[in-house]
Amino acid sequence: MHRWRRGGAVMTAALGLCRARLSSWLPQAVPSRGSHWQSSVLALRASLPMRAQPKKKKKVDVKREQAQKERMKKKIKKLEKATPELIPIEDFITPVKYSDSNRVRSLPDLSPEETERRVLLLKKWCLFKQKQDNAEKKAIQSMVEAQQEALKELRLESEELYQAAIRRDERLFPFERDGPSYTPPLPGYDPPEGKCVDITKVYTQ
Repeated sequence: MHRWRRGGAVMTAALGLCRARLSSWLPQAVPSRGSHWQSSVLALRASLPMRAQPKKKKKVDVKREQAQKERMKKKIKKLEKATPELIPIEDFITPVKYSDSNRVRSLPDLSPEETERRVLLLKKWCLFKQKQDNAEKKAIQSMVEAQQEALKELRLESEELYQAAIRRDERLFPFERDGPSYTPPLPGYDPPEGKCVDITKVYTQ
């Protein structure tokens, strides 16, 4: 009886030792307050790392890659040989509807009285411009003669003053002058903004 009791005690001690070693080797679950799902996730984190299968490398087709390179080289050579397409400037191109030779503007028929009035008016205008031109020429001629006479008298008085008088005045040039414009600005005019529609065509090379 004593032998059986001693043998049972030895077996019990051996089983306890095996359980202790096995519990130390296995991963321990982390105690946490929460649902069963949270505890399972935490236990999964503390478990041993899982090994993934390595991805298989794709086989490289050398002939296919070489064919693609050859096609690209042919395309590049074709683009180099082709002449570059020039982008037209539409502002310098006259529309076809304005270049039609059959497009003639019809003038209204004038009455005989209106035709005679215009002819007389043109003759009067020509006579007026002729008289104006003659008057300007006479005025310029008289001023030039008076200038030459004054220079002669000045030379008789002093050669130094004569040379100073005929010397070129460099301050007269460059000559700048602001004249009236065709459409003078209106004071206090506020122009409307209006709308702008962009109709520019986009060309791709």
